[in-house]
Amino acid sequence: MNNIEAVEAVDVVVIGAGQAGLSSAYHLRRTGFEPGRDFVALDHSPGPGGAWQFRWPSLTYGKVHGMHSLPGMELTDADPGRPSSEVIAEYFDTYERTFDLRVRRPVDVRDVREGSDGRLLVETSAGAWATRALINATGTWDRPFVPRYPGQETFRGRQLHTAQYPGPRAFAGQRVVVVGGGASGTQHLLEIAPYAAATTWVTRRPPVFREGPFTEDVGRAAVALVEERVRQGLPPKSVVSVTGLPLNDAVRQGLSDGVLDRRPMFERITPEGVEWSDGQRVEADVILWATGFRAVIDHLAPLHLREPGGGIRVEGTRAVADPRVHLVGYGPSASTIGANRAGRAAVRDIRRLLAEEPVAA
Repeated sequence: MNNIEAVEAVDVVVIGAGQAGLSSAYHLRRTGFEPGRDFVALDHSPGPGGAWQFRWPSLTYGKVHGMHSLPGMELTDADPGRPSSEVIAEYFDTYERTFDLRVRRPVDVRDVREGSDGRLLVETSAGAWATRALINATGTWDRPFVPRYPGQETFRGRQLHTAQYPGPRAFAGQRVVVVGGGASGTQHLLEIAPYAAATTWVTRRPPVFREGPFTEDVGRAAVALVEERVRQGLPPKSVVSVTGLPLNDAVRQGLSDGVLDRRPMFERITPEGVEWSDGQRVEADVILWATGFRAVIDHLAPLHLREPGGGIRVEGTRAVADPRVHLVGYGPSASTIGANRAGRAAVRDIRRLLAEEPVAA
């Protein structure tokens, strides 16, 4: 930053105001941190709602899997037929106002680097903050992942990612290849099939469908596996990649109808579609990449937190390489209930850090 006078000093900066960021801000407020004076929450989105505000209209609240209420305020009486983007944006907005969290937006965080007097310097589009601790709750929505395949640039049709998914009617009369074996891929297929001329489902690995309820024990075991990767400094995988896909009535119907007839990953993309190693081809007008997202952590690069494996090694929520930095909503805490718990844990650790390590003014 060129303008040194623009630097504001706070105890904690929270980056992101989705589930993880709001949970963290709530617990900071609840334990005595004053918003604006002791901590600031920064969000680059135009309004409340985190990544939910950008979801496609056909993803109604009734289709949302595992949305958990924020701490201190239940989400009740939501119309299951309304778009989740509307329901959750309104809920987050009410939450921010009820607990006076004073989220600053839109603010783009550009870099977090070592500052002076043991503080971190958070450089943003709205000035800079010198902070004693940082809660990074930036999620994954802004970093959609599309793998590279030979011939990708030659495809004459349209390629888009889940992040740009416009809803099923946009694919009317088209031949659509959906790539990805997660929840989004199956949801897209089931929605698109009644409108499209043809659909083809392609995944790297055979999909695993989970019978029976998602119990607490199943959830704990899945989170433990994701947590182990993060502890080793590897990039986190999603919890659903460990748990498998829930086998509900819609999925059963899709399997019965042949809509969820999975094919292995193609070898190359041609101008007209996709091609496998044995010479089989499928012509397509659209390739829809339901291939997930990666953690938004590039702004932390100046701190050199990444391990050789590509991820940030985390114990609980604390970055092992820098105890001032906590990652909430990263890896095992990426679920909505996990983000709530992680926000509380991060604030508890930060209170201990600030009490033990006073920083010179």
